[in-house]
Amino acid sequence: MEYRVKFDQGMINRGNWKKIKECMKKAERGEDITTGFLGGSITQGSLSSTPQTCYAYLVYEWWKKKFPESEITFVNAGIGGTTSQFGVSRVKEHLLSYQPDFVLIEFAVNDENTEFFEETYEGLVRTTLSDACRPAVMLMNNVRYDDGLNAEEMHLKVAKAYALPMVSMKETIWPEIESGRIKNREITPDDLHPNDAGHALVAKVITTFLEKIYEDRNNEEEAAFAEGTLPAPITENAYEHSVRYQNHNSEPVLAGFVADLEPQDNILEIFRRGWTGSHVGDKITFEIEGTGIAVQYRKSVKQPTPIAKVTVDGREDTAMVLDGNFKETWGDCLYIDTVTRHMEPGIHKVEIEIVEATEQDAVPFYLVSVIGSC
Repeated sequence: MEYRVKFDQGMINRGNWKKIKECMKKAERGEDITTGFLGGSITQGSLSSTPQTCYAYLVYEWWKKKFPESEITFVNAGIGGTTSQFGVSRVKEHLLSYQPDFVLIEFAVNDENTEFFEETYEGLVRTTLSDACRPAVMLMNNVRYDDGLNAEEMHLKVAKAYALPMVSMKETIWPEIESGRIKNREITPDDLHPNDAGHALVAKVITTFLEKIYEDRNNEEEAAFAEGTLPAPITENAYEHSVRYQNHNSEPVLAGFVADLEPQDNILEIFRRGWTGSHVGDKITFEIEGTGIAVQYRKSVKQPTPIAKVTVDGREDTAMVLDGNFKETWGDCLYIDTVTRHMEPGIHKVEIEIVEATEQDAVPFYLVSVIGSC
């Protein structure tokens, strides 16, 4: 079905095109390039009928068709239900390790439109731009199709500060939904995840912008800032240097917790490389460097599940309960709780202890990771 979406309105921030033009010229010369996509469930391809009908793959196909002489690699680093806070802690391992030439970042419907996510998003952008592979970066904002909400306001601040191209589904697809010219169920079964028709529209918004850059690729453009440098942060920037501690890269003190040594075959096997605790008093203790601490754990639909408590530097006044019981029914959730922010820099003691457990527990408490940020 043809929709009268005003795709040209998707370019909400032109940004600087130099890096993307260089990437296109590299592909035009027949050199190999890698295209990478980082985001949540929409990027992962949730509710598309096949991996090949996801918007990310459709954008990758645009690159392949545009530059047939180039060997183009596709890396999809989307993980459902995740935010830019998790994204900044995993982007090096899950995406930048592939040395991508072009990166597209999408977290607008998982991030909230708050200053906290402005800061985590900026940290993700800075980490990506400063990587040794120096990728060309494009930002995008998906949107909820029932109320038009997303984190575009905060994300756009970052796009402008770093002169990055940004596209918006809120300015293109959402007006057609709001007006009734497109019925929600034509493009999304749940008002969040696109179906194949919705993914095709999302991809078209992105590739329309890429077409503009392609048509202008031979016009020289000065870089927005010198190679190897970044503008001053617009937030406190306490997330640019985030490290995710799991059992393969840390040695916490275990007192009842047990390491999960099952191999992780791909990034979508999210409950791997962690630790489990089953009994009241089971404890795991980390020494984490940074100014902020977050904890990732499993919220399970299999109940009851043990409940834990996390304390930092022994401070009970900032202790947080980690309830492994999930109130939703769609499946187990990789949950992240921010325990502390903007502490004094240094080494901090993080203790996680099981405080509630029964013999009837269906599954143990699963600690996926502790994230230290600064």
